Amino acid sequence: MSGRRPLGAALAVAGLLLVAAVAGFLLQRLTAPAPTLRPLPPAPAPTAPGGPAPQAPAATGRSSIPAELPDFALPDLGGTPHRLSDWRGRTLLINFWATWCEPCRREIPLLETIRRENADKNLEIIGIAVDHEDSVRKMVKDLGIAYPVLVGEKGGLAAVSAFGMDTVLPFTVFADPQGRIVTLKVGELHRDEAAFILARLADVAAGTLTVPAARERIEEEIRHLAAARAAAAGPTPRN
Repeated sequence: MSGRRPLGAALAVAGLLLVAAVAGFLLQRLTAPAPTLRPLPPAPAPTAPGGPAPQAPAATGRSSIPAELPDFALPDLGGTPHRLSDWRGRTLLINFWATWCEPCRREIPLLETIRRENADKNLEIIGIAVDHEDSVRKMVKDLGIAYPVLVGEKGGLAAVSAFGMDTVLPFTVFADPQGRIVTLKVGELHRDEAAFILARLADVAAGTLTVPAARERIEEEIRHLAAARAAAAGPTPRN
């Protein structure tokens, strides 16, 4: 009997150590912070003859936003890959969004309205969903999104980075038919902002306004509209 007690005690200790090791592993997995997604380096803008393409100062103030649309491929919900250059020759609104983003959901009906109202003006809206395909498919069906939607998780993050942006959603890129980025609106797009930006894009297309002048006017108006919207909302309640 005395010979069995040390063996039994050893087995009990070994069992406790095994349980502790498994518990420690599970605790580490559950409490470890999620990995940080680092944006890829921005894709270079197309090089102009005689020198590099300039970087466009857009509504974000980020100097790394390219002057022209970067070209990359992402699949639609049918699995067919598309490049932004597929829509070359059209005014583009490229909207980055995700299904979990509430401002993204709110602005989708406006995007549909803009597309309908400008159907005869050579304008197209492209949604780029940085999300799971199944989630995107459900939202597209639920909201009746009719404009082209490209989707990808890693590919979507690479597309975000190609525009010199971090993953702050939503944001909308406005480009003229030549592929020049006229401005980039971060945050939910509002009707008055969209109307002003599209009017300046029309001025650029008509040759009555240069792209740099259009950017300057748009940025000034966006600031003005944001201030007016904040004033109308009133002071933030204090707890």
